[in-house]
Amino acid sequence: MTDWNDTSEEAQESEVGYRSPPKATRFKEGQSGNPAGRPRGRHREAPYQTILGQMVTIREGETTRRGTAAEAFLLKLTQSGLGGNSAAARDILDVIERAKDQQGGGEPPVTTITRVIVDPGSVTLALEPLRMAKKSDPYRETARMVLQPWLVQSALERLPQPLSPDDQRIVVKVTRAPHKVRWPEWWSEYP
Repeated sequence: MTDWNDTSEEAQESEVGYRSPPKATRFKEGQSGNPAGRPRGRHREAPYQTILGQMVTIREGETTRRGTAAEAFLLKLTQSGLGGNSAAARDILDVIERAKDQQGGGEPPVTTITRVIVDPGSVTLALEPLRMAKKSDPYRETARMVLQPWLVQSALERLPQPLSPDDQRIVVKVTRAPHKVRWPEWWSEYP
């Protein structure tokens, strides 16, 4: 039996009771109390590779095929962007740019200038269904086209050098809602 007034270390270590387990069963310093427990940081990151790598059935018109969830997601995003969702269109353009950068190994893209002569009205037929431009007057056959703000903004981000003030005024004039465009820092001709 120990003396209640004894404050020596030996007496304190040998005491067994509330909050004082026997010395032999105490945790060793630096050793985990649950060595087979959950690993640290296991659930901190989203399991993107697991989810996007799953095989799913992709339906394209009449045909069905198997593909990854990532492929199905990109197809849906592209479809949404072509359907008029400007945020989806911007996202898919960013994905395409990143894919080009990865394929090229960081080399600057080779610029090719192609001159195409088109029949009058054919550009309109292509831009309207893609929702890249809109007629300023839908009731006139020969109405001028105005570009969607997301398309102008995306094109400005890819420019190698700033435009002249005259070119800037033209871009502002042919933009459907110029107040929605985030103009670059070097831009001087605001709407």
